[in-house]
Amino acid sequence: MKVEIRGVEKLSFRERQVVALKETGIANDEVAKRLGLSTSTVSTLFNRARVKGYEVVIVIPGSSLGIYGTGDNEENG
Repeated sequence: MKVEIRGVEKLSFRERQVVALKETGIANDEVAKRLGLSTSTVSTLFNRARVKGYEVVIVIPGSSLGIYGTGDNEENG
């Protein structure tokens, strides 16, 4: 699985960090702890990032969904 954040160039470094963690399902208090920020700062950064606009895209290989076998088929199909 690959996660891509489109529009990341609009975000500050801290906003990128917060978005990357929050979009993987990590709670504000855990994000705050990992980044050495307050929970309210995490909320503010996440809200600012949402206003600036970004899109999270998850690419899941067909083989992991049982759609294709392993090998080159997933690229060709």
